[in-house]
Amino acid sequence: MSKRWIQFGSAVVAMIMIANLQYAWTLFVGPLQKAHGDWSLKALGFAFSTFIFLETWVTPVEGWIIDRLGPRIFLTAGGILVGAGWTWMGYAQTLTTFYFAYGMAGVGAAFVYSGSIATALKWFPDKRGTVSGFITAGFGAGSALFIPTIASILTHAGYKTAFLYTGIGQGLLIIIAAQVLHNPGPDFNVSPAAKKPVSPRIRRNTQQFNSGQILVTPHFWVLYAAFVLTSVGGLMITAQASPFGKSVAIPAAAIVAALSWSRLANGAGRIFWGWFSDFVGREMAMFIPFVLQALCLVAMLKIGRTSGDMFILTMVLVFFTWGSMFALFPAIIGDYFGAQNATSNYGFLYTAKGVASIGGGGIAAALFAKYGNWDIPFYITAVLTLVSALFILGLRFMPLPRLNSQAEPTLVTAKAG
Repeated sequence: MSKRWIQFGSAVVAMIMIANLQYAWTLFVGPLQKAHGDWSLKALGFAFSTFIFLETWVTPVEGWIIDRLGPRIFLTAGGILVGAGWTWMGYAQTLTTFYFAYGMAGVGAAFVYSGSIATALKWFPDKRGTVSGFITAGFGAGSALFIPTIASILTHAGYKTAFLYTGIGQGLLIIIAAQVLHNPGPDFNVSPAAKKPVSPRIRRNTQQFNSGQILVTPHFWVLYAAFVLTSVGGLMITAQASPFGKSVAIPAAAIVAALSWSRLANGAGRIFWGWFSDFVGREMAMFIPFVLQALCLVAMLKIGRTSGDMFILTMVLVFFTWGSMFALFPAIIGDYFGAQNATSNYGFLYTAKGVASIGGGGIAAALFAKYGNWDIPFYITAVLTLVSALFILGLRFMPLPRLNSQAEPTLVTAKAG
């Protein structure tokens, strides 16, 4: 088997092992509220925001180091932090301790996410969209493998046991997967894989930008705004799907089924739209699902509440369209700014998810608490997603970013280790 496909398989496994931290979270909200009467939905919403914030805002620094030292050490540390933090959450007796433990797991997830994304951006320049889709699908769909089991454990043994079993298992498998990951060496740049042609519809820059240089380009800030606006709706559904379903009298079995199927749809969306982008170009492959996502959010609010089946269907459609962004944003960063520093460059963009988590987690729950229904959060996030689609459409007509001759970057060869 080719060395780069071994990297690919290990990255997918590692990403699957952090999926529960975000996508199975909604299952724990009810049991935690029941066990701790003073832990409100708003407080737990901000716990989710804390996790997302830390899972994203440490990525620029450790992404910069991964570009130079390789992902192995960071994924190993990430496995330890994920296992310890997620397990500890089950035994936290105060909100402060719970926030700290969830934040620890978030930092670990950041190490895993960045190190795994580096595999797509560096080892697969010829299939950047497709491979980004498959690797991020591990994160988006991985929890579907565990949601029925976690739901069963929560019912029969309680949330502490669920946190314990999944925490230990996830941490160990991440550590094992980490041991085979490394950056490509200088010889990869002259390999056949590195020279394979790409679709003429993909706009690809020949210059290599470092993170300081991307931050002064308008392209980066358009992408950043689009990332924030598109993220809010999906993060809201991720965090609040179970509370929303219960508020409109959806049966518990339908909610669990919706969680499982929507996670699979999330992964399938990342793969499909990533593959699609390798043929039609990144911008159009982003504009189309972003528009569809806005429509699906409104459909979930209006149609999803009518029955268990419609709840499942509309939630699947939301995640199939929303998942596209996590394959396409890393791919377009590699295209616009080069692969040399792509891990740290995407790390800066990925902080946008942390900004969006404030709206999708705590603010969405606060709006529900204030108005007694989910109408306003759903309509707001649908509008934000439409605005994001327009930003991306505008980006398509901007020329690629260029470096001034005085600002040529110092190229850093990633070490193979």
